[in-house]
Parts: sequence; structure tokens; C-alpha cells
Amino acid sequence: MSSLRDQSSYDVVVVGFGPSGAVAAALLGQAGVRTLVVDRTDEVYPKPRAIALDHEIMRVFQNLGLQDAVAPFCEPFTPSEYYGVGGQLIKRLATVEPPYPLGHTPSMVFTQPPVERALREHVQAHPDVDVVLGQRFTGLEQDGQGVTVRLQGADGKGASVHARYVIGCDGASSAVREAVGIELEDLQFDEPWLVVDVQVNEQGLAKLPRTSVQYCEPERPCTYVIGPGNHRRWEISLLPGEDPAYMATEEGAWSVLKRWIGPEDATLWRQASYRFHALVAREWRNGRVFIAGDAAHQQPPFLGQGMCQGVRDVANLVWKLNAVLTGAARDALLDTYAEERREHVRRLTTRIKEIGAVICERDVAAARNRDASLIAAAGGTIRTVPRQDIIPPLSSGLLDDGAHSGTGSLFPQPRVAGPGGPALLDDVAGTGWHIVTTLPLAQLPPGLLPLAQSLGTLVCMAPGEQRFSNAQHCIEAGELDGVLAGWFERHQCRASVVRPDRYVYGVADNGEALLELVAGLQQRLK
Repeated sequence: MSSLRDQSSYDVVVVGFGPSGAVAAALLGQAGVRTLVVDRTDEVYPKPRAIALDHEIMRVFQNLGLQDAVAPFCEPFTPSEYYGVGGQLIKRLATVEPPYPLGHTPSMVFTQPPVERALREHVQAHPDVDVVLGQRFTGLEQDGQGVTVRLQGADGKGASVHARYVIGCDGASSAVREAVGIELEDLQFDEPWLVVDVQVNEQGLAKLPRTSVQYCEPERPCTYVIGPGNHRRWEISLLPGEDPAYMATEEGAWSVLKRWIGPEDATLWRQASYRFHALVAREWRNGRVFIAGDAAHQQPPFLGQGMCQGVRDVANLVWKLNAVLTGAARDALLDTYAEERREHVRRLTTRIKEIGAVICERDVAAARNRDASLIAAAGGTIRTVPRQDIIPPLSSGLLDDGAHSGTGSLFPQPRVAGPGGPALLDDVAGTGWHIVTTLPLAQLPPGLLPLAQSLGTLVCMAPGEQRFSNAQHCIEAGELDGVLAGWFERHQCRASVVRPDRYVYGVADNGEALLELVAGLQQRLK
């Protein structure tokens, strides 16, 4: 950990060293951006708050070289079953079967403290990133050239540092957000809930469901989540007149857990009362200052997307900051961060609210109608729906103007024939832009190769090709499982231009169209 030097200068200052701030700092360091990350706390919070992550986030960890460090603390998410008024099954979510579209288990549970420690250790070891803890953000001033950030240590001593840009990842009560006057928009969800994390013994585990459960019961809606190992979580709605402070005591927590287990079955790990909100920042950028993670949005936890949303934020923002800092793009590119992430968060939060409305119906007659409608819509037999079908694509921002179903979606990550055997696509193609096509290299227009190489890595994956070659930012490799072939077939195209955050900029169905797409993108960036 570095010491803070007053009047130091950086490209980027990240305020907040939680998961979003740590991933932001790691991505910045990987890009060679001179970065300072500060946090007012010295240690990782020792108890779990986030419990779920998905394949998109694990792909970010993979691209950072953190997959092996994080994997021991993750497990596949069990199916989630929804039970209605009479205890009947009314809805079921699960993951798709392999081969997985992004190369990782689509939905996972994880233990936050050790994952967060692995993130911090990675950042602290990076030569381009200084980490200074025990520093409270107290304010900032900015102009056309940069930002002066004011900080205060635990000893009361103040200091200031300069940066070209600032990212506020400092949580729901963000001081950075307040410093630049950004307001939150209320998306109309406000309910009191109790969250209880428990470490369950063998006796207790035998009493509990084998899948995660949404109890859509009007008398007290609640959620049961199977975490890694013997970790179990309950999210339990509080009733009118119940004291949130009392319910967050051990006595209060056991008073509602007794339906399932008692003190002889488990040890309380964490219990906390919350008001679940649906809030989105009206602005995500003020000049050279950006906000991300809980500073920019809060959503109910019904799909476990809180931390995922924050990592998506910084994965979207950092490659754009790097492009502007290195002169590869104009400053206007940074405006697409707010445009893309605000709308994506709004759309996903709306879907989470809809799921919340299913879970939280308190009127018994309305709940019975809900159950009947869901069962009827399923044709009388509840079918399993993939969780990831709920995550929307990007709908605006730095995307090709041509309307196409693949544009704005997450690009798949197939297994390919790599230099040393089977490998995931990102591991052989590297970071940055990818131009991926099933057209053979010999069939591409001669002008495409130099354009593609100036942008990123060209990947040719001709059907049936099993050899691997890599020369001058051009890779030829064969796909092993048909994931990519299926994606191209569904979207009726032969090529895709993939952004550094792995979202699809645009697609093409032949070599000439691909050349036009890449040339148009470079004009937009410049």
C-alpha cells in the first residue's frame, strides 16, 4: 500500500475500494493508466453483502487474470423455484446447459470477503496503481484540464491530489455524487426487508430446501438463497409495525428463521435491516467526474444483480477513458458511458421490479390470480427459464446504426483450438477490440487487414478449421463447441466487431460489409 503524497498527479483517481472500485483500478492498471485508488476504510468488510455474480462478471475477472484466484469462492447458482399462495410451483429459473455462451457458469453464488481481498491484492501489486487507505474524500474542484481531489486521513491531516479524471465508486451515500450535485431518480420501489446470512451445520442443512426459493406468500414474502458451502441467506420482508432495529438483532432474526431452522442448526453470520430501493442517477458524468456502482444506482436484490451492475459500469467506462487518454478517441466517447449504462440499468431494474411485484403481492385474491395467470401462461406445466434471458442488451450509445438483433448484445466466448490446446477466445485474442468472423482470411477484402490491425485483433474462425496461427494481430483458430457458429446463425451474420467490454458494436454478413463497418467505427472514434 502506498503513502499519499500531497499534490501528486494521476490520470485517474478512483474513490472507493469496494468491488466496483477495485475492478476499475485493476482495469486501469492493466491498461497502463496511472491511477490512485483511495478508501476511508482500511480493511475488507468481513461479512457477505453481495452473494451473486454472473458469467459476464467472471469474464471480466478472467480478462484481468483473476479467474483462478476467485474461483475457489464461487459455486453454481442452484435453480430458483417460486411458490405461490397454496405452496404450488408458479415459476422456475435456472442456468442454460453447457456449452456455456461466455465460457463460464452463467449464474454463480460467491463469498464476498475473500473475493474482494483477491481483487485488492491484485490491484495493490500493480505498478501503475497506488492504493491509499484510511483517506476520506472531502471535496473536489475541476476545470478543463483536470480535477483537484481533497482528502483527509484518520489523523485529520488533509491532502490534495490532481487527476485528469475521477471515478466515484463510493457507495450508495456517495460523497463524490453529492460533491458534483448529481441527483437520483426514484423508480418507485421502497420496501423494508431483513437480510440474514447463516452458516448452517449438517443437521440444519438436512431441514432446508435443495434449491433456492422465492416464497411468494402474501402474509410474508421471502427469499431463500443457497450460497457456497454451508452459507445460506434469507431475505425476509418486514410487516407493518415490525421494528427494523429489533428484527436485525439475533432474537429478531431467529424469530422469523424458526420456520426453517433454529439456533441448534446454525450460526448467525450477518443480519441487517434494509429498505430495498430502485434508484438511478439522472446524470453519470459531470465534466471530468464519473460515478459508478451503488453511487449511480440501487436496485432490489431479486436477481442478485447489484454488484454485477457496478462491475458492468466500470468495464464500460475504463476502456473509454483509456481510449481518450491515449488519443485513440475524442472526449465525446465518454458521453456514451452515461447513455449506455443509465438505460441498461433502468431496463434491468424495471425487470427486477416486475419480479419483485410477483414476489411481493400482499393481497391474497390478487396473489391467487397471479398464480393462476403464471400457471396458465406456462400451459399448465412450469418450464424452466434461463436467468440470463432477463439481462437486456445495450440499446444506445457507441453502437452501429444499422438495426440488427446482434448489435448491443454480449458477444459469446467460445472454446477454440489455442496454441497449447483448448482455450477460451479472450485468452488467445487478448484485451481490446476484436473483429471476429467465420469468413476465411483469404476471402476478406485486402483493405480490411490493416484497418482491423490498427483497431485491435482480427480473429478468423472458419468452420472446420482446427489449427491455430497468430501473426500481426491476426488469429486463425477453430471453434470447438459450436457456440459461436450458433450465435452467428441466430443473428444471420458472418462477422462481428466486438468492443473491449465484449459488447457487440455491429455485425456484417460479408467481407465488404465488415470493411465498411470497421472503417465507419474508426471515423466515429476520431
